[in-house]
Amino acid sequence: IFPLLRVLADRPELPARFLILGSAAPELLKHTAESLAGRVVFHELDGLSFDEIAPSGSADWLEKRWLRGGFPRALLANDTQQSREWRDAFIRTYLERDLPQLGINLPALTLRRFWTMLAHYHGQTWNGSELSRSLGVSDKTVSRYLDILEGTFMAFRLMPWHANLGKREVKAPKVYVADTGLLHSLLGIGEADALLAHPKCGASWEGLMVREIIRSTGAKRGEAFFWGAHAGAELDLLILKDNRRLGFEIKLSKSPKVTASMR
Repeated sequence: IFPLLRVLADRPELPARFLILGSAAPELLKHTAESLAGRVVFHELDGLSFDEIAPSGSADWLEKRWLRGGFPRALLANDTQQSREWRDAFIRTYLERDLPQLGINLPALTLRRFWTMLAHYHGQTWNGSELSRSLGVSDKTVSRYLDILEGTFMAFRLMPWHANLGKREVKAPKVYVADTGLLHSLLGIGEADALLAHPKCGASWEGLMVREIIRSTGAKRGEAFFWGAHAGAELDLLILKDNRRLGFEIKLSKSPKVTASMR
């Protein structure tokens, strides 16, 4: 289809636009790079956003979006149990069918273990050595696993921002599972009460809000960062856009207050 689209897109007498949809993003990227260079723009679609599901700001919908994630069938399921069953089936299908179809031949059980471990590191700085020791593989191998999950939009890295401030700054990226619903399935979290009592509750909320803020500000790749110093000061999200620096500190609390890190 791509050589044909190239011819159609180049017709001077009848210019046209074509929208190509598909979940096998790496495969599409490979072919478009070969035959549609200079003629294609990519739109990466996240799960359903807050303003798409609750324009009025309904707290119930926002909490459901956080617990179930942004995949339509998981979010709109009749109950939490159906949502969880769909997400569990999605994870299995992704590992056992989707990845092999993309030419990624790895044992599904091994990648499932890595993905689950990554869920426990959600919102933390990347430590490949620790993960490689736990899995009994090399640092290079776990980096490849992370590249696979990020390349198929199942995880994402938030890169650190550096400035010459005379401080020892964090230079490793933060890692997140891209969808909170999948994160909670990997962590074995079923209900909202279990989520609020889980040690990764705050990190889960942070990952959700990081994605939501990046999307709402229209920040592109290379415009979103985090900043941290080894002394403890940090900024959860830093957007560099239109010659402005926008900083965000994300907290989950019923009684928020200004912290030393914020100052």
